[in-house]
Amino acid sequence: MATETPAKPTTRASGAPREGVVLNFFSQGFLWLWSLMIIIPVAWIVLSSFKTSREIASVPLGLPESLHWQNYANAWTNGHIGSFFLNTLQVMVFSVSGTMLLGAMAAYVLARYQFWGNRIIYFGFAAGMMFPVFLALFPLFKTLGNVGLLNTYTGLVIVYIAYSLPFTVFFLTAFFRTLPTGVAEAAVVDGAGHYRLFFQVMLPMAKPGLVAITIFNIIGQWNQFLLPLVLMGRNPDDAVISQGLANLAMRQGYEGDSGALFAGTVLAMIPIFVAYVLFQRQIQEGLTAGAIK
Repeated sequence: MATETPAKPTTRASGAPREGVVLNFFSQGFLWLWSLMIIIPVAWIVLSSFKTSREIASVPLGLPESLHWQNYANAWTNGHIGSFFLNTLQVMVFSVSGTMLLGAMAAYVLARYQFWGNRIIYFGFAAGMMFPVFLALFPLFKTLGNVGLLNTYTGLVIVYIAYSLPFTVFFLTAFFRTLPTGVAEAAVVDGAGHYRLFFQVMLPMAKPGLVAITIFNIIGQWNQFLLPLVLMGRNPDDAVISQGLANLAMRQGYEGDSGALFAGTVLAMIPIFVAYVLFQRQIQEGLTAGAIK
């Protein structure tokens, strides 16, 4: 009885693990390089915030001789970082809330209801993400000036909402499509109207996506510099945090207090860092929920 000789593994199969190792090495190396490119500048800013201006000029890459906490006090009081924080919070409470409410409502309708023009509206929002904001600065400036909203927080809130809506609707539309329809159909059978169906059934189910996009909107609006510079440039006392840091840099450049400038930068980074640390699990769940389902 003839015996069959086992087939030898092909060259491609034997080389596959080696290719995987090489690919993994390069991907891990790229991630380490990217991490260092982010961590090293942030660490340098934090260390410089505890130095005196003399130490920053003489030993820019060295460790501080002692922790100079006075830099933070100077940035908070003399640099008016505290007032800039309050101004930014006033704007973002309304702008982020309005963005999420309007964005979730629009995304829910586009994702769950079929009507003429549905895809046109959806692709209109998608196209809005590709429109450079600096091309709209002059029309925004003239429009807000004509309606009396220039140099006002109300005008800035409206512009922030319009600026953030395209990405919010685009992201949440894809997320709402992944939600199961059985729960919504059961709620409709039980007599739930459109209001209850959206606010009491669909929004709680979409919580991971809502949290993720909320954090992205907070980061984007917190770091926005060009829009408030053009639309809120008249009164320095009404500046938001990004304008405040620019004003602080100009002021400390004349006064020679570089430590306060670095301290102000650290203070501006802390809220975003804390928000990401607290909600990083929800952000990861929101970004991966659509792919998993």
